Amino acid sequence: MPDPSTMRGASPAAAEIPDLATMPDAARRIAAAAEALFYERGITAVGVDRIAEASGVTKRTLYDRFGSKDVLVAVYLTERDRRWRALVEEAVAAAPDTHAALLAPFDALERWMGGTARGCAFVNALAELPDASHPGRAVILEQKRWLEARLCALATAAGASDAATLAARLLVLHEGALATQPLDLGTLPVVQALARELVDRALA
Repeated sequence: MPDPSTMRGASPAAAEIPDLATMPDAARRIAAAAEALFYERGITAVGVDRIAEASGVTKRTLYDRFGSKDVLVAVYLTERDRRWRALVEEAVAAAPDTHAALLAPFDALERWMGGTARGCAFVNALAELPDASHPGRAVILEQKRWLEARLCALATAAGASDAATLAARLLVLHEGALATQPLDLGTLPVVQALARELVDRALA
């Protein structure tokens, strides 16, 4: 087992993100508690003592399972990313045609944002993680890159002549909806309408 005194000082860039599916129940409880606390209270405001208490384990167990808080943050973001991708793919699969499939991530966004008062976990985390080498930042960057690539693939399948440009524009709209959601400005329907206009023009 890793030594907490040494792992806390380990380079975040070198940290490997563990797969929760292969970890014991205690690790999954820790990850679930961390996710709830990080999302509701913020990453910097939550210490490992609070996570250990909420998950019913010792701090030593937390470090044994994850090595550092930085890795636990990356696990938190990775699990949210996994669920988000599954939701997008479900919406894409349910679309009746390639035109609707290109807009499916915006349908998924409406479901994803329902009942979430604090907005996008990835946007929130990015504001709290200034260190470019933090493993959580790599998860955030990969999540955005994945969505843009998925939009590009969907645009190509729908017959867009410049799929990359369309995907980039749709990504900006998508992220704008996420960034403004906590302000309760009702921007999602506006974003969805703009996305439809972009797609309709690109595929005309």
